[in-house]
Amino acid sequence: MGNYLPSSRDERLKMAREIGLGSPRDLFSDVPDEIKLDDPKQGGRCLKLDGGKSEYEVLRRMKELAEENTVFMSIFRGAGAYNHFIPSAVKSITSKDEFVTAYTPYQAELSQGILQSIFEFQSMICRLTDLDCASASVYDGATAAAEALSMCRERSRTTALVSATTNPHNLRVMKTYSNGAGVKLVTVPEKDGKTDVDALNKLISEYSDTVSCVYIETPNYYGIIEDVPAVENAAHIAGAKLVIGANPIYLAVGKTPGEYNADIAVGEGQPLGMPMAFGGP
Repeated sequence: MGNYLPSSRDERLKMAREIGLGSPRDLFSDVPDEIKLDDPKQGGRCLKLDGGKSEYEVLRRMKELAEENTVFMSIFRGAGAYNHFIPSAVKSITSKDEFVTAYTPYQAELSQGILQSIFEFQSMICRLTDLDCASASVYDGATAAAEALSMCRERSRTTALVSATTNPHNLRVMKTYSNGAGVKLVTVPEKDGKTDVDALNKLISEYSDTVSCVYIETPNYYGIIEDVPAVENAAHIAGAKLVIGANPIYLAVGKTPGEYNADIAVGEGQPLGMPMAFGGP
């Protein structure tokens, strides 16, 4: 990638000296010299790799390595890793020429295909969540959750209560977004793998009229179905909104956010075989 760097060698040296280094190489001074690789043309150490292989040989080798894995029919790890089936029709439909047009939806004259696919996605999410509308996709499930907290923020209600059973990756993104959006994020403790409803009620009392929303995921990070009615009751009595992070596959068999009287539902579309997150009230 060196040929594609926008800065020249002199510019990189200047940047290094600006932060007190003799050269960009000094950035890696903590790495032991015996494991560093240098330009072999200058007598440096390099990796001892086999010669190049054909595509067929590479695929065959990769299959051999894959066969060393142990494949289990059932998965109980939680953390969003669930054993589910994506029909072959999904790839076929999402690859149709009618949908694969210019990416940018804000150039309508060039984007009718992508606009149609987003409309179909939104329609499906509305049916799965039992909510009236859905966003036209955001980056991923984590950013959808973070955006939901910002949507709930009001002038006097700036505190978001987020369950500790939330996927930690999502939680980190939510904290980052909240820091810049003026949202005070408070984590609700867990108990026996679920949101501690007693602790939630105490936090609602503590923050009184400043609570804007309560966020939970179900199934949660541990793969457990939350006691959503109890959480919903606590949130709405306090005048706060309920945000549910949902797995779209689960929504086909379990209760939907709409049935739980949720104000907003968010989630990751990847379980459906579609790299689109969703959110909607």
